[in-house]
Amino acid sequence: MEKRDSRKVSSDVLEEKRRQAIALNKRRLTRSAIGETVGAHADTVGRWLKCYAEKGVAFYKPLRRGRRLGECRQLSADQEAQIRKLLIDKVPEQLKLDFALWTRQAVAELIELRCGFKMPIRSVGEYLKRWGFTPQKPLKRAYEQRPEAVQQWLATAYPIIRDQAKSEGGEIYWGDETGLRTDCQHGRGYAPKGQTPVISLNARRESINMISAVTNQGLVRFRLFEGTFNAALLIDFMKRLIKRAGGRKVFLILDNLKVHHAKVVKTWLSKPERNKEIEVFHLPSYSPELNPDEYLNCNLKCGVHSGTPARNKEQLSKKTISHMRMLQKKPNRSASTSNIQRSVIQHN
Repeated sequence: MEKRDSRKVSSDVLEEKRRQAIALNKRRLTRSAIGETVGAHADTVGRWLKCYAEKGVAFYKPLRRGRRLGECRQLSADQEAQIRKLLIDKVPEQLKLDFALWTRQAVAELIELRCGFKMPIRSVGEYLKRWGFTPQKPLKRAYEQRPEAVQQWLATAYPIIRDQAKSEGGEIYWGDETGLRTDCQHGRGYAPKGQTPVISLNARRESINMISAVTNQGLVRFRLFEGTFNAALLIDFMKRLIKRAGGRKVFLILDNLKVHHAKVVKTWLSKPERNKEIEVFHLPSYSPELNPDEYLNCNLKCGVHSGTPARNKEQLSKKTISHMRMLQKKPNRSASTSNIQRSVIQHN
């Protein structure tokens, strides 16, 4: 009978082998004969018989084999807890490490600094995986942003706007401007390794601009325009919002673009009749991630530029209008695309 390494068989099979070996021993077979029958070395059979004599039937059940959970790890449980807490609570710069994000190399240096030894990069990756960390593309946030101002706006200003809109039967709109160009390409495509795909774009660049607004429920309003954005265009867009609101008051939240604070705009908004039609609020400085319309603009650019490239301004306009009208017909997708709840709630 072919002999097999008992270390490579399952616990159930090994238990049955041991039972057979003990039964054959009681029939006075030699160790070699028993080994031939059950598929084990004679020396292994000898060890089994010795263990049976010491433990009795308890010997049949093999002990758990291999390393125990956590055994032979380079970091102790306390060290793991310490490093993991630092990765969650701190950024490398706060610990005087020359990294912007927690990369494997940054974590390796942190371990060397805190634990006194250098861990291989691959081992660092295994620890990060075990801790539930995954490589992720970071969100961008302005260096000039004041976190305390953002928190205050989320905790105080926005709840006031939300409650006021609810009490007056109005609707909250988040507004923003964006631009699209014919020489931009967002899509990615598959190709054989080492053969980078090529896409033909027009050398002559054409561009269009758009101002848009989206509600918390995914209702989308937009207008295309050419040239530089100015106060007259903003006022015209606000008039359109009021007209489309069907008698409901518009609560428009904008960023701090200079045009949004223009004297002409403030004068137009200060007229007595405007108080029942529209009211404008502003986000904290350098906080575009709070504006759901920013996410809508990203979706627009991906949708427009992922297909066949627009060759001129007319084609670019048609593709933009088509995508925006699609979003208008699908408010659920608009709300999901712009991450309205996430963009506001995730900072609390």
